[in-house]
Amino acid sequence: CSRWEEEKKEDGVKWKQLEHRGPYFVPPYEPLPKDVQFYYDGKPLKLSLATEEIATFYAKMLDHEYTTKEIFQNNFFHDWRKEMTSEEQEIIKDLDKCDFGEIHKYFVDKNEARKALPKEEKQKLKEEADKIQEEYGYCILDGHREKIGNFKTEPPGLFRGRGEHPKMGMLKKRIMPEDVIINCSKDSKIPKPPEGHKWKEVRFDNTVTWLASWTENIQNTFKYIMLNPSSKLKGEKDWQKYEVARRLKDVVQTIRAQYRKDWKSKEIKKRQRAVALYFIDKLALRAGNEKEEGETADTVGCCSLRVEHIQLHPQLDGQEHVVEFDFLGKDSIRYYNKVSVEKPVFKNLQLFMKNKDPSDDLFEHLNTTFLNKHLQDLMDGLTAKVFRTYNASITLQEQLKALTNPEDNVAGKLLSYNRANRAVAILCNHQRSIPKTFARSMQVLQEKIDAKKKQVEEAQEEVKKAEDEFKDTKDAKAEVYVEKKKKLLKRLEEQLAKMNIQATDKEENKQIALGTSKLNYLDPRITVAWCKKFGIPIERIYNKAQREKFAWAIDMTGEDFEF
Repeated sequence: CSRWEEEKKEDGVKWKQLEHRGPYFVPPYEPLPKDVQFYYDGKPLKLSLATEEIATFYAKMLDHEYTTKEIFQNNFFHDWRKEMTSEEQEIIKDLDKCDFGEIHKYFVDKNEARKALPKEEKQKLKEEADKIQEEYGYCILDGHREKIGNFKTEPPGLFRGRGEHPKMGMLKKRIMPEDVIINCSKDSKIPKPPEGHKWKEVRFDNTVTWLASWTENIQNTFKYIMLNPSSKLKGEKDWQKYEVARRLKDVVQTIRAQYRKDWKSKEIKKRQRAVALYFIDKLALRAGNEKEEGETADTVGCCSLRVEHIQLHPQLDGQEHVVEFDFLGKDSIRYYNKVSVEKPVFKNLQLFMKNKDPSDDLFEHLNTTFLNKHLQDLMDGLTAKVFRTYNASITLQEQLKALTNPEDNVAGKLLSYNRANRAVAILCNHQRSIPKTFARSMQVLQEKIDAKKKQVEEAQEEVKKAEDEFKDTKDAKAEVYVEKKKKLLKRLEEQLAKMNIQATDKEENKQIALGTSKLNYLDPRITVAWCKKFGIPIERIYNKAQREKFAWAIDMTGEDFEF
């Protein structure tokens, strides 16, 4: 039987045997060379080891936008001073008088030197990294050797966060064995902590899938060492996720009928739930949990929308009942969209916004717990998140059907695939900033296209010349020559067409991130089936890591799979 279909365990039990080496700890801090100095108020100042290490974190980031932000500077300076000796605290009182320039230059040079290493030196470094991967990067789970996802602890540094995170610049402390809880099976070889240290705790909990865990000091959240996405455990979980989304397909019409009915409910609570659900279903918005103020950047989802995040337009751009959304979603990515909604939705929103301040909640009677409890009643395993997965996957499948032309060559079909994927990314609001290298690489491609056009024109001339010659001589040799020139022309024209497709694809994709939906929201079986149906090699769409993650789908899917 395939590894995806082995015997099932009793409920809640995730494994029977788990053995591993524990985390790989980041190597200790290496002091700066004597001739690299920190300056305070123009004078060199020798720092204690702990203070120097933290200074290097800031120095390394000098050319980053973060270090220009006041909140980053203040958080850093506050945390840095806490770690200084009392003598250092007496002297270093003003960040503006600190000069990290020499330290910054030292790391830039070191980086350049590493890039410029001869091939055999780089190979040696790679072999050392591979050795660590071999030793720490695998575990034994129920008799299978499985790859671990992140087996190294995160190095100490300065917290960045996404968007305008209030904690940016704070000191992320070094993880020590004393912080780490180890999880493995009782009868396994229990991992040994590094020399002179001990673990915080060793436990034998087979109801969870993590191998080690610790609390990070900035958000006080748990960090885990987990299995790699290609492992059986993760693969099964992924598969189940898409199976739940496929079950939604069968009941989604009922659910839609239900929330339409609830728009007219006598209870305001039900109306708000129904409007929110309409947004989650139609626009693939995230649910939006409540958050602690001051702990994270001010971002919202559907349930936590405030009055200031939407504007109502009875008429806009020739459409009726338009809702204009403008808010920061997960990871501080801006969501901006103008949507024509159904009239009852529009009327309800007017009602929900009546007599409220801009900073008031739009759905004050609603939270994600109440919403998900209702969804669970409608279908076992249904949460708001499932709608995103369902709508993304169904959109990909429909777009592929609409866009793929069986007559196209491989490049043409891949353009159609990427366009279908783009439709999903736009639905899910997966943006990226235009890559720094975009203009340059586009220019290089354009130059190649121009050169190829010239070759095509020259080849056309040559075909014409050859044909004239054949007309004059009616010679068999001349006829062969015509065919040869025509073949060359055809090949060059195909190459040009392929480059033009590439340029179109690149331009359409400059502000859209395809990877997120490909990895997390799209049932890979849709892609595998499409590849098989149209004879597209799977590696043209999934890279090696993605093929490993989706091994379960590649193994079991035929060309007629329907989501």
